[in-house]
Amino acid sequence: MNSEQPQTPTLKVGVVGIGWAGQQHLKAYSTIPGVEIHAVAGMEEDLLLSLQTEYAIPNAFRRWEDMLELQDLDAISVAVPTFLHAPIAVAALDRGLHVLSEKPLARSAEEGRTMVAAARRAGRVLDVAFNHRRRGDIQKLKSIIDNGELGRPYYAKASWLRRTGIPRLGSWFTNPELSGGGPMADIGVHVLDYALHLLGEPKVVSVSATIHAELGPRGRGGSSRFSPMSAEHAFEVEDFASAFLRLEGGATLLIEAGWASYREKDDLLGFMVYGTDGGAELTAKGSPSAPVGQLTIFTDKDGENADYMPEAQPGLGHQAVVRDFIESVRGGETVWGHHDGSLALNRAEIIDACYRSARESKEVQL
Repeated sequence: MNSEQPQTPTLKVGVVGIGWAGQQHLKAYSTIPGVEIHAVAGMEEDLLLSLQTEYAIPNAFRRWEDMLELQDLDAISVAVPTFLHAPIAVAALDRGLHVLSEKPLARSAEEGRTMVAAARRAGRVLDVAFNHRRRGDIQKLKSIIDNGELGRPYYAKASWLRRTGIPRLGSWFTNPELSGGGPMADIGVHVLDYALHLLGEPKVVSVSATIHAELGPRGRGGSSRFSPMSAEHAFEVEDFASAFLRLEGGATLLIEAGWASYREKDDLLGFMVYGTDGGAELTAKGSPSAPVGQLTIFTDKDGENADYMPEAQPGLGHQAVVRDFIESVRGGETVWGHHDGSLALNRAEIIDACYRSARESKEVQL
């Protein structure tokens, strides 16, 4: 009897966008057995040719539309400015391709719905790269919360704060028509995602949010670590945002997202939670953030303080995101329907409600 397992067919993937995020996708795909990077598309010609050579990619294009004309692609990653997420993803899904998009899903929930509808119409996977929930310290805290060690969480606070972290002053990032918003849409969506993930995906019933644009409009708060300054667009988004979320069941969550504010120089990625039987605090300081933060669990035993600091290993970031995407694609039709972008659309709907609340200076029901 032949005991050999049948070989998994090679998946041919393409990557649209060759900036930092696109390069993370290329690196991740190159490490997964049975995956061939079949095509790459990007506007920066020298970098495009360099990456094509580095990863031995047979097809390279300046226009993403040309890449989608290839007949033998199975899936693509979309790692381009936010305003291009929906048109590229919908076109790819309509051609029968699976899609992994960078965050946020789209500039708005309305635009995101067109992507989810396309995924459902095509019966294909639409995933979004929420890489921070794959951090090792967040995964460790998730297991502790899920095990019931903290009891019922009733208040949490999650933050990503920078001192000088506006990505490219005057670029598409700071134009709401292209980006969908400032730090609430850019890094706040990560904070929202890992916070709700940690809390067990509670339904958000209302939001009350504020936004501020205090430094960016004056040309302050930019950083050369992201890329050189640009003068293509005026600064028309916020540089700091906060939102108070009421959750189903009575718990509450405070979100903070800031590109620039007068605080210590290192980025802070944080999460704090109070539960009925314990609490926890995660603090990751660094630029952009430390691979593993300091995690403390606050609890007691027999009436005595029993606080401790569990160890966590670095997470795999985009490597885990891309690996999970490929596993979903290989899972077949019974799996694909569970990966239609709905979770990312939920995040987009909450972010939209935050911006509406800030504009109208009132609490918004979801």
